[in-house]
Amino acid sequence: MPNPVQNAETTDVRSYPYVFRQNVSVPLSNGGRIRCNIYLPKTGAIDGRYPVLITYGPYGKDIPYQHFNAASFAEINPDHKSEHSAWETPFPTYWTAHGYVVVRADELGTGQSPGQLDVFSATTVDSFCELVEWAAIQEWSTGKIGLLGISYYAAIQWQVAARNPNGLAAIVPWEGFADHYRDFSRHGGIFSNSFLRLWYDRQVKSNQYGLSGRASRNWGPDTVDGNLPEEELSANAIDIVDQLQSQHFRDHDRYATVNFNLEDIRVPLLSVANWGGYLLHLRGNVEGYTWASSEFKYLRFITGRHDLPFYYPDEVEIQRSFLNAFMKGDDRIGWSRKGAVPSVDLVLRRGDVGYNDPDAEALYPRRKENEWPIARTVYTPLFLNPDQRLTDSEPSLSTIKKIAYRALGDLSNPQFISFRTQPFQSETEITGHIVAHLNVSMSRDSWSSAPSDIDLFVTLRHLSSSGKEILYTGTVGDPIPVTKGFLRMSLRKVNNEHPHHRPYRPHRDYLSSDVQAVIPNEVYTADVELWPTNVVVQEGECLVFEVSSGDTPGTGIFEHCDQVDR
Repeated sequence: MPNPVQNAETTDVRSYPYVFRQNVSVPLSNGGRIRCNIYLPKTGAIDGRYPVLITYGPYGKDIPYQHFNAASFAEINPDHKSEHSAWETPFPTYWTAHGYVVVRADELGTGQSPGQLDVFSATTVDSFCELVEWAAIQEWSTGKIGLLGISYYAAIQWQVAARNPNGLAAIVPWEGFADHYRDFSRHGGIFSNSFLRLWYDRQVKSNQYGLSGRASRNWGPDTVDGNLPEEELSANAIDIVDQLQSQHFRDHDRYATVNFNLEDIRVPLLSVANWGGYLLHLRGNVEGYTWASSEFKYLRFITGRHDLPFYYPDEVEIQRSFLNAFMKGDDRIGWSRKGAVPSVDLVLRRGDVGYNDPDAEALYPRRKENEWPIARTVYTPLFLNPDQRLTDSEPSLSTIKKIAYRALGDLSNPQFISFRTQPFQSETEITGHIVAHLNVSMSRDSWSSAPSDIDLFVTLRHLSSSGKEILYTGTVGDPIPVTKGFLRMSLRKVNNEHPHHRPYRPHRDYLSSDVQAVIPNEVYTADVELWPTNVVVQEGECLVFEVSSGDTPGTGIFEHCDQVDR
């Protein structure tokens, strides 16, 4: 590897409404270094010190948003467009105008930061914590550091906040998963491979430090230290997807080295969860809020695509008012006064407004709540009946029978069975956690050997009074049902003693020691966690509960179709 240029920093004070310092080098305690861009307000502070917003990740601090995702850039709020706009991060023009320094850093091994490419690793957390503490003592910093960003730039916030580095004052994890195993890579123990491979190859590996040709394909500038040979690039990258495929349990190294306790988080937080994100981020935003020890913590729900709402004017004002309260002492809303702002802000998915239509979804009503789950929730059992109805009447023992589907074969064409309610007699809101208690077994398929496990995929769908499915907006604007859940039967063991365990959300440790046999023709009880959700079912409408052998419509890019894992 060539020696990194000791001072690759440049400064531009003329061309932008802020001072732009590029490739500022930040030394790390292990002898390495990361490089970041710093955007400084030109005026506004008598002593030249400002609170600081930091993002740290692998997507390229210098890759313009319009090149990273041109279609998305065309649709975002025009107030957040500039040549320094970057995917899923706060935009310098807006935040410097409101008295914040913005620090955008390339993660080790990516962009302009030398080192090994190993995303979502213990090294990532260590270096991010050091960056926070470095920024807190700079001459342009008040010592108050905030974390604000989407997805990767949100998920890593939970881990950094659990370490409580000096200077960290507030976090806003906007659609950011909290658990690498349960939320990110193995849903119910089943490998979520398709998105991970797409994400890693397009958004991470393509920005590796020393990779040639980035500038020629408009993927940010080439590495200031020069390109690296192919064999060195290969040796210097940890392919996280390959590792996650081969490591099946939370006590395997890839997970064990980044496991942490949400209860260790103490800083003020605003967790923003998207009802449509049930295959990546939603669960983590809810769990992070639920278990963090922060005195001031808030949970806000949104709908819509993954990329746009972060930049909506109303949402940006909520971000700013929250950060102002804890980083500037300017609290006009009451965030920092216990009980002044309700802890939970719901958006209710009521009515068939279509999907991927922000204007239509803006008509969804909002409601404030003081806790999560909502204290007045009535947990209501619905029963699967032999005639494939879903009713509030428990079937008698004499009517119990087995309903079968063929689970083996083409993963792209899974078989399923479904159970349907009668039309609802009155409007009914379903908000919170759902668990499916199933009795399942497997048997040998004709002319084949017996399977050794069962993968369960469950889905809750919403039908209009005419029988048409009412669809909602998924992560990339795709049509999705109400929610989904997953479970590999060999990992069905529930830890009833864990402090996070609840009847409505069973807790599983997913350890290698938890594996239980699945024997043909034996009947096993499974408690399948569905991801938290909201839907308002109106009079005359129905719900459908579906059990399948694989991914059914509403999965989109998040398929579980790895031929080895399945």
